[in-house]
Amino acid sequence: MVRQLAALLSAGVIMLAAGQVAGAADADVIAKIGKNEVTEAELKAAEAELGPQFQSMPEERRRFAVLSALIDIKALAAEAEKAKIGDDPAVSAQLQFERDRTLHNAYFAKNGVANVAEDELKARYDREIAAMPPRKEVHARHILLKTKEEAEAVIKELEGGAAFETVAKEKSTGPSGPDGGDLGFFGPGQMVPAFEKAAFALKPGEYTKEPVETQFGWHVIEVEETRDAPAPEFDQVKDQLRQLVLREKYMTMVGKARQQLGVEYVDPKIKAQVDAIEKEIEGGEPAAGGTGSAN
Repeated sequence: MVRQLAALLSAGVIMLAAGQVAGAADADVIAKIGKNEVTEAELKAAEAELGPQFQSMPEERRRFAVLSALIDIKALAAEAEKAKIGDDPAVSAQLQFERDRTLHNAYFAKNGVANVAEDELKARYDREIAAMPPRKEVHARHILLKTKEEAEAVIKELEGGAAFETVAKEKSTGPSGPDGGDLGFFGPGQMVPAFEKAAFALKPGEYTKEPVETQFGWHVIEVEETRDAPAPEFDQVKDQLRQLVLREKYMTMVGKARQQLGVEYVDPKIKAQVDAIEKEIEGGEPAAGGTGSAN
């Protein structure tokens, strides 16, 4: 029977019509193995966990493949129950962990993830933007050359009245050359250090009087204008804000639960380690054996 079922599956004969499964309620029984039932809710849970393994299959076959795998799991689980494998301490601990983790995830999904409203994210966005320190940007052009002598010759041309943009189009070896060396606006950390230092030292309309060397060659840099960097739009940072808010909600939720329940570290070694970490966090001496940074 198992071989026949596998043959039917590979031939594509067994399919669950999308219209039939779409209206199934979570409590509906869709299969049985011995006395055990497989419900729609169990299949959905299995699809979330096992579905990616069958991603290359068409949807209707993928659903059946997951159901088949779920039946296999239940079959051996039933045999494990008969053999009382669940009484083994290691297995029992794993079962408890899986149950706790599932409840943990479900609780946070219901009380954390589901409670992040758009208005809350926008309010957080406004607070974050208001707290951001001004960040300078420069709009610069550059002429990239292979040697210092070539760069010095270009500087003499500029001193003689040549237009920076024109010289960049004629002589720059960099990819921005055809655009007159235009690099647009950039802020701290976006260019290599030597280039950034030279560019931010210039005032609008000024160019470097000495060539600037980087790993790319020799540069002559001109700054056209400076500005305070514009704040990112809400939609650009919405997902980051959501993660930030969710992380804070999680920490608050977990902290409250820990406080209400009380946490006791029974193992003396773990207790000593926790005490040392807490002391370090509070600003005391570093915990013994810690890996503090020497920045």
